[in-house]
Amino acid sequence: MIKDDKRVRLFIGHYGSGKSEVSINYVTKLREAVDGEVAFADLDIVNVYFRTREKKDELRSMGINPIDSSIETNTLDLPAVSAQIMTPLHNKDTNYVLDVGGDNVGTRVVGRFAEHFVEGEYDMFCVVNANREQTQTAEDVIRFIKSMEDSSKLKVTGLINNTHFIRQTTIEDVLKGQKLVKEVSELTNIPIKYVSCLKELVDLLPSDLEGDILPIDLYMREIWM
Repeated sequence: MIKDDKRVRLFIGHYGSGKSEVSINYVTKLREAVDGEVAFADLDIVNVYFRTREKKDELRSMGINPIDSSIETNTLDLPAVSAQIMTPLHNKDTNYVLDVGGDNVGTRVVGRFAEHFVEGEYDMFCVVNANREQTQTAEDVIRFIKSMEDSSKLKVTGLINNTHFIRQTTIEDVLKGQKLVKEVSELTNIPIKYVSCLKELVDLLPSDLEGDILPIDLYMREIWM
């Protein structure tokens, strides 16, 4: 499962896909599954809401090294990439997870240093929410993937079904998303790697779903949201 993925894992997804929520859940489970250093980079310099850097103190307390994409100041959030993001790429002993911006502008950040990613030595997972307006058909999802691959200069290696309505998510939502990602997988030959959903829905899922189950805690949304 998680520990068997490539050492460097990137997460992409359209706005509202739940990409950041999936990536932060993934890295916390990765921390439990592997020994040695685990690093987590927030590369989203486009969207100022629900960014994983907001949880960096919590990540540190779990033994995860958080790396912000922006230069920290007390009053500014600058769209700049910290040089620290490069260190785990070249440290073979570090398991590395990167939360990438939600459109081709965001993935352009990755494209700037794409030569440091070796084909076959990274995974780039596309998080899909079939309830979002611009990713409701296989054609929409494939168009999105192509755009992100062009701007990042990297290839998507796996699909994640994360179809949800936040706390109102039902099994029917998850199955709707599974049907969509299965169609995308058949058209692109990109495998379905994970099916993510709220923990309370896991036991209700069919046993024959393609992809490993990734139970989700809502780290990115406070209880009142």
